[in-house]
Amino acid sequence: MNTEILSGPVIYPLSAGRQVLQHYREFARDMPEDLNVWAVLRKAPPFPFLPESAHGQEVVILAAAWFGDMGAGKKALKPLDSFGPVLGTGVAPHPFVGWQAAFDPLLTPGSRNYWKSHNFIEIEDGLIDAALDYTARLPSDQTEIFFGRLGAAVNRIPVDATAYPHRDAEYVMNVHARWEEPSEDAKCVAWAREYFEATAPYATGGVYVNFVPDGEDPIESAYGPNQDRLVELKRKYDPNNLFRLNQNLRP
Repeated sequence: MNTEILSGPVIYPLSAGRQVLQHYREFARDMPEDLNVWAVLRKAPPFPFLPESAHGQEVVILAAAWFGDMGAGKKALKPLDSFGPVLGTGVAPHPFVGWQAAFDPLLTPGSRNYWKSHNFIEIEDGLIDAALDYTARLPSDQTEIFFGRLGAAVNRIPVDATAYPHRDAEYVMNVHARWEEPSEDAKCVAWAREYFEATAPYATGGVYVNFVPDGEDPIESAYGPNQDRLVELKRKYDPNNLFRLNQNLRP
């Protein structure tokens, strides 16, 4: 892998969100494997490449990373400019580790968090409408929804090769409510739960375990057909359930 990659966000106003996400859906179906693009819906951070008038406004962000030749990457990413009116772009060569850390300033310690998640085969129009509806009424400035593109090499791994079984999922969605004050707990948690329920009809029923609140969703949704084998291993190596401060799989 190159130590420097072509990466960064392309940012559009929420008012263009439906067309942007529909274009993204079509574009993602045939993305080359040297490219990945995730969709993020949130309020715009004060990025230096955005006009100040866009700071704090609801936006759709396509976060792109190209891992091949730089010249080919510029050509591969060019269609993103036509998905909607672009407010700003930070796409440029970056060190790989720099891109990994690019959003760390948005995740400072001490905040309150509540996450929910679904897997999807497709980003259907009804799912887009729900995402835009709930983004228009985010409960806090730090809350976001993201759709992570899977597929390709992720889905070529056999279902029983690892603990994670959902090799048919093309997208993982994380509903990330984040806020500062305890007085906002009920409002932010309720928003995340309501959006999770609104998008359930489009989901596979599977989930990535790191995005599941402890003790809230059935663990079967994370491990599916691999659960029985994992329970056997748990029974063998941790029969007293010492390692239990997690989304717990009981022995």
